Amino acid sequence: MFPWVFAAMLAVSAPAMESDAIVVPPAQTMALPPALRARLEEEVLAGSPSQRVRLNRLLHLVFDDKGLGPVYQDDATESVEQAYATRSANCLSFTMTFLALARAAGLDAYPQEIPETLAWHQDNDIFYRVDHINAVVRIGDNGYVVDIAGDSVIALKERAHVSDQRLLAHFYNNLAMRDLEQDRIAPALQEMGTALELDPGFATNWSNAGVLYLRNGDEAAAERAYAKALALEPANTSALANMANLAERRGDRAAQFRERMERLQQNDPFFHFLQAVEYEHAGDYLLAIEQYQRAVWLHGGEHRFYAAIARAYVLGGDMRHAIKALGRAESLSNGAVRDGYKSQIDAMRKQ
Repeated sequence: MFPWVFAAMLAVSAPAMESDAIVVPPAQTMALPPALRARLEEEVLAGSPSQRVRLNRLLHLVFDDKGLGPVYQDDATESVEQAYATRSANCLSFTMTFLALARAAGLDAYPQEIPETLAWHQDNDIFYRVDHINAVVRIGDNGYVVDIAGDSVIALKERAHVSDQRLLAHFYNNLAMRDLEQDRIAPALQEMGTALELDPGFATNWSNAGVLYLRNGDEAAAERAYAKALALEPANTSALANMANLAERRGDRAAQFRERMERLQQNDPFFHFLQAVEYEHAGDYLLAIEQYQRAVWLHGGEHRFYAAIARAYVLGGDMRHAIKALGRAESLSNGAVRDGYKSQIDAMRKQ
């Protein structure tokens, strides 16, 4: 996954820092290491199997504990070789690895992007806005989605087939943002330059580039980058927030950008959901419920929104409405998730 909101990172400018970090060239990011290619030959391609058998074998190689068994880690932006060595990957590195393996196995595979999703760490309920990417394998008329993140992503927009150029642009943007967080400005500038060269039409990378330029002390370059992002995507709330912060810092035109951003946020269910999470963590359950309900009103088919409302009702001591909200979550889900909601409802009724 790759974060797209960096409005909060308008910190005090710092000079570019030298670094001996080696940036992996684009041509090498998806190269299969010899040991992994050998496993592919032995465990997937042995015996000239059909495409469907190759796909099944590849899924076992990738997901089984005796196979690669990658551990999901949202900040693990690694090349294919690095991901194989560490056995850790975020959705981006996992997709790159799977695509490299699938294509080496003779399968028709491509990356698929899901813009502006809501995702979280299930263990500690940390929520964040991200773009998400996964892989699709086509066999005949059928498409099979392969995704390391499973059900931990809520999407509003349609998924789209994207090019390898976009995939690699995300990779270098991630590296640049990671280096920026560590004040490693020189490699971040190099990585962001590669990202923009690979996909100059992606607005979010221009917005992130503006944050990087501003951290490097170049306000003019930052403004140009934000303006480029907004020219490509006028409703990009990250770029609007960054431009508003820059304008406020300069003492001009901040209001117009904030007004545009706020109008967009009022119709954004994820914005209201994240507002609700903040209120819930602060112990203001009435406001949390109000914001969760606003999210539901804007995107009512998401069972996890109703589950969140139920949690806020429980914390506020309203078991009757909590059961009702969980019932709605149950009706919108299926399988083990639905069974889990039913068990919660039964337990609450016994109480």
